[in-house]
Amino acid sequence: MSDLETFRADTRAWLEANCPPEMREPVRSDKDAVWGGRDQSMLSPAQKAWMDKMGARGWTVPDWPKEYGGGGLSPAESKILREEMQRIRARNPLNSFGISMLGPALLKYGTEVQKREHLPKIARGEIRWCQGYSEPGAGSDLAGLQTSAEDKGDYYLVNGQKVWTSYADQADWIFCLVRTDKSVKQAGISFVLFDMASEGVSTKPILLISGYSPFCETFFDNVKVPKQNLVHEENKGWDVAKYLLGHEREMISGMGLGAAGGNPLVEAAKKGADTILRGQIALFEIRAKAFNAMSEKFIDDLKGGKAHPAQPSMMKYYGTELNKSRHELMMAAGGSDALEWESERSNKGSGPRAWLRTKANSIEGGTSEVQLNIISKRILELPS
Repeated sequence: MSDLETFRADTRAWLEANCPPEMREPVRSDKDAVWGGRDQSMLSPAQKAWMDKMGARGWTVPDWPKEYGGGGLSPAESKILREEMQRIRARNPLNSFGISMLGPALLKYGTEVQKREHLPKIARGEIRWCQGYSEPGAGSDLAGLQTSAEDKGDYYLVNGQKVWTSYADQADWIFCLVRTDKSVKQAGISFVLFDMASEGVSTKPILLISGYSPFCETFFDNVKVPKQNLVHEENKGWDVAKYLLGHEREMISGMGLGAAGGNPLVEAAKKGADTILRGQIALFEIRAKAFNAMSEKFIDDLKGGKAHPAQPSMMKYYGTELNKSRHELMMAAGGSDALEWESERSNKGSGPRAWLRTKANSIEGGTSEVQLNIISKRILELPS
């Protein structure tokens, strides 16, 4: 038996023994997912056990170095772990902007002190992060941001506002773009980290048409940020920001793969959806399988350093469009019952609320129009 075959057998046995039955059921909503953080009282025993067991093994971030809380797995071993989790329909043990966005940026640009301070806590789900990028006047034109960071010697004094800050009202820390030089655009931006409990930080939820509010307005009023929380160099935060955006788009593209567990579309087709709807579901399934294969290739290319820099834009665009299509079909398959909004029978309208939430997928992390421009210019090399 080869080393990889042995690893697969050991991984399969460990997952079977340690993944609780509840963690093999589909995630019902984003509120049913595990985000970690300082206050973990909201976690069920099964959620906490699964996160803690995977975290202790380093498998919440299997390809990170062991010294930073990761599993130290090779790309081939990480792929086997993903496959074996998919086989038993195991949930992701920890959803985290620290894992999907900040972690890769710190691994590339952070100091050794920053890595050892933050990465193990991210891997164990002890700190929940949010992203301070977009502002009221700087969304697609992110480089136009105006939140300022004034140099006060051993700290920065931060003032300004961010918007569409996902889960800012529930996050412990924020990674934030600030302006340290007003005379230039991209070259005047810095990347800093700070505690959301800092004096002068406040948040205000933004209500969406789904009736839920993952987004917030975030305000900074004379917030003191220690200089040691500057990532990379002053006025070179745009380098970090661009690198992180690639990983954010990779994360968002994962929506196209759907959640662990059974496929409600297949179940709807089996229950007797009409001929036209069954055909639409079959076409969707073909596209989803093709996207899954492309995602696996992209991950392999990324881990091997062969991915095109603009490929995350392609994955983000198609993944979010696929997720919107999935929920459109689920609503169609449910008929008029799918529109029910409040009852226990519909789990407080989880279906239509999730469908409405997907409308933001093609906006967050860079609009579909922006992604198509990037694809046309950088991958297809079309003229402007």
